[in-house]
Amino acid sequence: MTYLRWLAAIAAVVVALVVQVSLFPHLAWHGIVPNICLLVVVAAALTVEAPFALVLGFVAGLTLDLAPPADHVAGRWALAFTIAAFLAARVRQDQKPSAMAVVGTVAAASFVATSFFALSGILLDDPGMSVAGLLEVVLVAVVWDVLLTPFVLPPLMRLFTRLSPQWATT
Repeated sequence: MTYLRWLAAIAAVVVALVVQVSLFPHLAWHGIVPNICLLVVVAAALTVEAPFALVLGFVAGLTLDLAPPADHVAGRWALAFTIAAFLAARVRQDQKPSAMAVVGTVAAASFVATSFFALSGILLDDPGMSVAGLLEVVLVAVVWDVLLTPFVLPPLMRLFTRLSPQWATT
């Protein structure tokens, strides 16, 4: 069952990555697109054990770091997604989170991951990042991710619950 769960998680990340880098740039607002890969990580963190979610966060972030048209230092999204997975896993305390808790968790994870990515870009002198644009980037990213939450998280959470019933929240 573990192999099947990993296979499903990697497939979800790949599909999310393809949609994120091919379809969503056409819907971008000031160059900011929804972070579907982050939503996959949050769904895992809210459904299965934390170590799985942390590793998935790192893998999903690294794939996003390396996928074209990436123009930043590799590893920034990997670390940001790992931190977001840790925070999202802390929300789940052996009970099924409510719909409001899921939306709040997505908003918090999106805020933390995007803020970390943007701040690390400023620290690493990323030419596309500035302090002035930081707030806009973070707020638009959070709004995008929260708007897509009802469409992405419920099916993924059901999938992860079915593939790891011993860890599923009741």
